[in-house]
Amino acid sequence: MPYRRLPNTDVARLRAIEAGLELGKRTALKKLAFSQQTLENLQTFYPHFLGAIRQLNISKQNQFDRSKDYGEIFRKSKLYLSHFLQVVNFAILRGEMKPEVIEFYGLKANSKATPPLNLEANVMTWGERIIEGEQKRIQKGGSPIYSPSIALVKVHYEEFVEAYRHQKMLQNITNRASMKVAELREQADQLIQEMWNEVENSLLHLSDDEKREKASEYGIVYVYRASEQKKNEVESLQQSIVFS
Repeated sequence: MPYRRLPNTDVARLRAIEAGLELGKRTALKKLAFSQQTLENLQTFYPHFLGAIRQLNISKQNQFDRSKDYGEIFRKSKLYLSHFLQVVNFAILRGEMKPEVIEFYGLKANSKATPPLNLEANVMTWGERIIEGEQKRIQKGGSPIYSPSIALVKVHYEEFVEAYRHQKMLQNITNRASMKVAELREQADQLIQEMWNEVENSLLHLSDDEKREKASEYGIVYVYRASEQKKNEVESLQQSIVFS
């Protein structure tokens, strides 16, 4: 026997609720296969669930649309910070600066390695250290570094910080929207199950085939198990051979 399968996606949940609401509009209450209370619950719940899903989709799209620009801003910020330190190291290598100046930027003396800048947190930390370090070095009488200048590095770093905070805000909005849908999803499953239980109970007087056909009008989905599906296919094949 086929078994009833509850919706497992939000689209399917909306479709199931909409099927019940549509029948509630065009069917007299005394002929409706589920109760007036369930219909009222569906009418109250549906706009909240639909609105929450739409808000989640909008939030995801906003985050996706911004992600490409954010990725480029992140890349440029890393690039300018890395190039700036490379210029410092080249100046030390040429003897134009003493090896100790690298300590202004939070690095160990004689260290020629560029700090890790793969993660956003790395860029946030090292960007601040490098900008403050260059300012301190100049205050101590050091000559400014150009190509790139610290001013240009700072512009790209601050652009990254602003974009990072905006991206985090979009992520938080998406997370809140996702949590709201998750909460309503539980209510949706409960309402659908209650509606479908009432429908099936009202159709108990019908044969199994008639009951499933009538219940399908209310959006109830019945599926065969894999073994049953295979058995039906074999029987259909045998019948086609007999009548061919």
